[in-house]
Parts: sequence; C-alpha cells; structure tokens
Amino acid sequence: MYEGVVQDLIDELGRLPGVGPKSAQRIAFHLLQAEPSDVRRLADVLIEVKAKVKFCSICFNVSQADQCRICSDPRRDPALLCVVEEYKDVVAIERTREFRGRYHVLGGAISPIDGIGPEQLRIREFMIRLADGTVTEVILATDPNLEGEATATYLTRMLKDMDLRVTRLASGLPVGGDLEYADEVTLGRAFAGRRIAE
Repeated sequence: MYEGVVQDLIDELGRLPGVGPKSAQRIAFHLLQAEPSDVRRLADVLIEVKAKVKFCSICFNVSQADQCRICSDPRRDPALLCVVEEYKDVVAIERTREFRGRYHVLGGAISPIDGIGPEQLRIREFMIRLADGTVTEVILATDPNLEGEATATYLTRMLKDMDLRVTRLASGLPVGGDLEYADEVTLGRAFAGRRIAE
C-alpha cells in the first residue's frame, strides 16, 4: 500500500480491463519515472479521445465523425451486413481484407449471468437497419463461446421469417494446430464445417 496520489494512480490503473494489481503498480512506477512531457502527452490523448471519439450513427463502431469510414465508403456492399459483438471485432475482420460489406456492432453478447439480455444490446437498431430491404445477407460473427452462441441463436430465430440469407462464420481447427490437442467442440465444428478439397 502506497501513500496518497500514488495509490490512487495504482487503483485507477487496476480498474482497466486486463490490468491486475501488479501490472497497475508497474505502469504507475513507469509513469513516475517517465519524462513529464511523455506523461502530459498521454494525458492529453486520453482527454482528446474522450472528447472527440463517438459512435457511428449507423453501425455503432467507434468514429470521429457521425458516420464511420466504413459506413461512409460507397465502395462497401450495403447488401452484406456482418454482426459483431464489439468494436475490436470490426478491426480483426478488416485486417483479413476478405469482407467488403458493412457492420453492425451489438455492444456485447447475451449473458444472463452478467445481467445482459437482448434489450441491453443494439438489436432493435439492427432490426431497423434490416427494414428497408437493402440487406440480403446477414453474417453472424459473434464469438464462438457460450455467450456468442446464445446471441447468434437468438438473432437467427429473429431473422428466420425474413427473406435473408443468414450465415455464421465457420469455426474449427486452427492452422498449425494438432488434432490431438483439439477439444471435442472444436473438432466437431471442424467436421460439420468441412468442405470439398480443391
């Protein structure tokens, strides 16, 4: 336990996701040893990001404008809509350079244990986006865990009576992995998602 403002800094850093008490202490002491100009630059960026960054009015991705760069890009296919849980998922998919459609960020996944139901997510806004008939395919790209599967199942049921192609990202064995180390669910999905060898 440290005195005053040093302990306050450690406590605040410890509130960040993925930062435990030891990491918070390490970061705090790094900041104490850093040049004042470096710490000021970090503080200025934190203040600026809170002031300037907002959410896209269409897809709810992070943006500095009313619409994010993806929603405002006329080259993107408006008929393809990829549904993701979080903003970081958009970045991960964009890095592949495989998807040329648009996104919808739900803001989480259904998790009754955490008190998150469909009403806490941006599902209503998602359904409004589908109402004009522009979208022909919805790609459900939620995480392959219990919460992501529950969210994908919920959305699939909501969309079943609509004239849409609803797809789910394939999941299975990672490249470079060994069959003997794969769990049953992953191996089962790999079999279910198999395709013709080319």
